[in-house]
Amino acid sequence: MKTIILIGGSKGIGNAILNKLIDSCKIVNISRSSPKQDHPNLTHHSCDILKGDLPKIKSADALIYCPGSINLKPISRLSTEDFQNDFEINVLGAVKSIQEYIPALKGGNTPSILLFSTVAAKLGMPFHASIATAKSGVEGLVKSLGAELAPTIRINAIAPTVTNTDLASKLLRNEKMIDNITERHPLKKFLEPEEVAEMASFLISDKTTSISGQIFNMDCGIVSFKI
Repeated sequence: MKTIILIGGSKGIGNAILNKLIDSCKIVNISRSSPKQDHPNLTHHSCDILKGDLPKIKSADALIYCPGSINLKPISRLSTEDFQNDFEINVLGAVKSIQEYIPALKGGNTPSILLFSTVAAKLGMPFHASIATAKSGVEGLVKSLGAELAPTIRINAIAPTVTNTDLASKLLRNEKMIDNITERHPLKKFLEPEEVAEMASFLISDKTTSISGQIFNMDCGIVSFKI
């Protein structure tokens, strides 16, 4: 049974990943709030990833870093603190986690790391300057560490489009906004967190031991197609 270190598994995509893996893997969840789930395979550590000391873990087979942000403002209203906060949550938190748990992963079985980007890192979108900058840093980290950690540890990222979570609730707060976002995507849908969890489960599995340094767009066609 694999041991998965899950950063941010109490909400959103992280919680969907927890639900997907909890019956087949041992999950060590690290987040400020506790998951609602109670399961013999789940161990929870309350921690602010940016400020607290991460718990010591001797061995793990995968590290999944889920914390993120959606800070959508015109550039004229974005402060340098906004850019700094988004960079800290999305990049520095991931770096801190990876540095802490590389020794544990080296003791694991076909170990891997999974991070999260966004479609806005590839598709220019108004009001996304801060988050696109931060997530582009995540993608650079994946490419660089993919080379540095080979052949021992794989690292990949998922770049989702709008996903139906609390984090995106402002973008999906009424029927008109839901319809507009649906129509913008060539596949006429946006993501549910369970879809992203399926991809996450696949990327840390032994079915993907030849894949590293890759960014997987889950874009419902918005980056790939112009229709």
